[in-house]
Amino acid sequence: MIDQTNDRKIEHIRAFDLDPDIERNGRYFDRIRLIHRGFPEIDLSAVDPSIEFLGKRLSFPLLISSMTGGNHELVRTINRNLAVAAEHCQVALAVGSQRVMFSDPEAAESFDLRKYAPTTPLIANVGAVQLNYGFSAQQCQAAVDVLQADALYLHLNPLQEAVQPEGDTNFANIARLVADVVANLDVPVLLKEVGSGLMPVDIELGLQSGVRHFDVAGTGGTSWSRIEQHRRQSTGDGLGYTFQDWGVPTPVALRMAKPYLDRATLISSGGLRDGIDMVKSVILGASLCGAAAPFLKPAMESAEAVITVIERLRKEFVTAMFLLGMPDVVSLFGNEQLILEER
Repeated sequence: MIDQTNDRKIEHIRAFDLDPDIERNGRYFDRIRLIHRGFPEIDLSAVDPSIEFLGKRLSFPLLISSMTGGNHELVRTINRNLAVAAEHCQVALAVGSQRVMFSDPEAAESFDLRKYAPTTPLIANVGAVQLNYGFSAQQCQAAVDVLQADALYLHLNPLQEAVQPEGDTNFANIARLVADVVANLDVPVLLKEVGSGLMPVDIELGLQSGVRHFDVAGTGGTSWSRIEQHRRQSTGDGLGYTFQDWGVPTPVALRMAKPYLDRATLISSGGLRDGIDMVKSVILGASLCGAAAPFLKPAMESAEAVITVIERLRKEFVTAMFLLGMPDVVSLFGNEQLILEER
């Protein structure tokens, strides 16, 4: 189990180098065109992109989304560089699934990141389906404690598990078990899909379980179905290819979640690749914008390389705000008057 779990983490990372089409590049946000102000009536240098998330101030609404973790030097390097960069730029960071640390205690080191990011929000991460395989609220708390996290992601990945050769596919009555975790954890629980999107019925179940934060994580970016296909080649089928674009595009998922904005905080992820995509996400009701793939290769290189990507995204985000005449994120949030057309 130990070797299998850690090997799987490395296989996931290497799949990106082997297959560029894992990045689906749906560019669904390109179907939304925004207005342009010739008279922005604001000073670019005065634009304030900062927000508050989980009681902490972020320089702009960016979350470095979940990637990896485990007992391997490569994943330790990646997570360390991401944490250093997140702290430097004051953006949020979510780690990859921490399940591995319960089968291999040495893997916990890759999640011990608070020493690199003492002030910025950190989010722990466990697969919700594991609650049907003996995982307890106490283990969820242990995942939070190792990271000294501000919140816990419970990720929902039925497609990935269905394609994964050794996948855990019993998702029966998961919402009831999520409610138990919410009631017993000392930090907020966030529900997250991993690239196929959350539907209104999913948000309803989450709200009934006490969850108030939802990462819609739609299609358009990394395909975990295609990643897992690389690990099921011996089966002789193409299940992962067949379902590589299954799900709902992120902008559509945000639109469908709009009725819940009075009760839920939305996170947009899945195919966001620049600051304009982030601005469009906030206009559609997202309080935070997540991306993972743009940071993977830089994180293998250095914290400085990750910082360069973050600073690019921030400049793009601020520039778009300026061209819309929006001085702060509050004026941007949910302001669909800024949308010129949708195709």
